[in-house]
Amino acid sequence: MKKGVFTTKKAISLATAAVIAAGALTVTGCGGSTETADGTSTTLNIYTWTEYIPDSVIEKFEDETGIKVNHTTFSSNEDMLAKVKSEDDDAFDIIQPSDYMVEQMASQGMLAELDLDKLTNLSNIGEQYLDPSYDPGNTYSIPYLGGVEAIAVNTDMVTDEITSYDDLFDPQYASQIVLLDDFRAVIGMTAKSLGYSMSTSDETELAEIKEKLLSIKPNVKLYDSDSPKSALISGECSIASVWSAEVALAMEEVDSIEVVYPEEGAYLFMDNWAIPAGSKNIDAAMEFINFMLDAENMALILEEFPYMCPNTAAVELMGEEYAANLAKNLPAEVIEKGEYIQNLDNDTLAIYDQMWTELKN
Repeated sequence: MKKGVFTTKKAISLATAAVIAAGALTVTGCGGSTETADGTSTTLNIYTWTEYIPDSVIEKFEDETGIKVNHTTFSSNEDMLAKVKSEDDDAFDIIQPSDYMVEQMASQGMLAELDLDKLTNLSNIGEQYLDPSYDPGNTYSIPYLGGVEAIAVNTDMVTDEITSYDDLFDPQYASQIVLLDDFRAVIGMTAKSLGYSMSTSDETELAEIKEKLLSIKPNVKLYDSDSPKSALISGECSIASVWSAEVALAMEEVDSIEVVYPEEGAYLFMDNWAIPAGSKNIDAAMEFINFMLDAENMALILEEFPYMCPNTAAVELMGEEYAANLAKNLPAEVIEKGEYIQNLDNDTLAIYDQMWTELKN
């Protein structure tokens, strides 16, 4: 999910990943340049959320290692999964699946097991973010950035106090709200407003969720996972339910915008580094991940994309102003109360898809 003078954790690029440079690796391991047999630089094909890694940090990696990076982007986990499945097995060297998608891809044999001994900077990640339920032992993934689906309110335009996802369904907010263009986030928000799991498969609960979901339709001005903060900053919308980093960036532009963490508990996400099972450049990919785990490099990323950061060493480098910003450095109780979404079986997923289609049409 993402930013800077940037967009958010999601805008799709349809560019096809370049063919990985041919040749076997001769120099390997984290901390040194990796080259092909003919002495040319390796090219890493990385596929990440849009506007989530500053170009300057990628260029820094290229300058320090001699490894070239071909960077393409996606706008949703489902887009990423479909793209990886449709390409050759070795089309991508690094991807950025969210929590539930790590579990799904690992169960399908799509991810390579990681050699954690090669990640010398792994100690920068706080222990509370390691060994997650979706990837015990971090066998397949390393946390990058996360956050929650928070509520942004322009207090100059909205006089009533908003404290929950449920408040967003009030008819008085007709044509005032921007929502993420993300079916799991919006349906999940609706489920939480009713006190249900964001991943419920109970038919009775789903029927109730659908009825309430469709009731928000008149309130929605637009769906935007590209840069929802833009509608807030311009005043086009007075309320948003979007990624917390988008709220943080909007707050920097408009003093009257405030962040609200829903009292029901928020949609919680963690995006991760992972290596597809078909990658031919695993050593170079591990070197890239280790580079991104470096505290100073992560701090450069946080300056542009202020998401919840599991790299506690980088957070310390950001100083008190960052640590005290509740939209950037989420309170512990918000994280503890939050909920990760889970994988859905095909029958339940079809119901969610149908709900989303009816809402958007």
